Amino acid sequence: MADIISIPRQVLHQEVATRLRQRIVEGHIPPGAKLNERELSESLKVSRTPLREAIRMLAAEGLVELLPNRGAVAVQLSEQDVADTFEVIGGLEGQSGELAAQRITDDELAELKALHYEMLAAYTRRDLSTYYRLNAQIHTLINQAARNAVLTRTWRTVNARLQSLRFRSNFDADKWQRAVKEHDRMVELLAARDATGMRALMVQHLHHKREAVLELMRSGRLQATGEARS
Repeated sequence: MADIISIPRQVLHQEVATRLRQRIVEGHIPPGAKLNERELSESLKVSRTPLREAIRMLAAEGLVELLPNRGAVAVQLSEQDVADTFEVIGGLEGQSGELAAQRITDDELAELKALHYEMLAAYTRRDLSTYYRLNAQIHTLINQAARNAVLTRTWRTVNARLQSLRFRSNFDADKWQRAVKEHDRMVELLAARDATGMRALMVQHLHHKREAVLELMRSGRLQATGEARS
């Protein structure tokens, strides 16, 4: 039997949740797929107790659904779900951007610029996994810089439903390049403390994400459940 990974018990389920979240976001566990506890326990090298705690965490985030008689499954969104959810997150990101431009500190701006440069390096390497991780950190930092606890809680809840689709929105090279240019502009607007421009850009950025995902779904390159096709 595989050795259990050596991580303090109080943080083990959080580490397991991080690994499981990445598998779902990157499509290794496709939307609608059942989370097999035995297989996951073996592959993640953990017992079922922290695994179940991690699954409950992801269910609270919206990445996993707990269904009667089926157990836990990766969240599955219809085309209408996707359109509606992106519409909401666009408004939330717009407000985050506007407030962040007004309230971001010099230290936060420096951190955001550093993350942006790392993200550009990942883009140059076409390392989508690292790019997405840094991209998500940038959006989180912008939201935190808005300094509105209610906005942050709402944004996290809605954004969790879209993580895997936001990841896949960069499968198209041209749209990925456009997203990078929009991130360049975000840094410029935040540095200029341009709240109006930042709100407009963030709404546009999420609109482009929504259209990229819906286009992939409608063309058959992305299943309606959000699973990437090879």
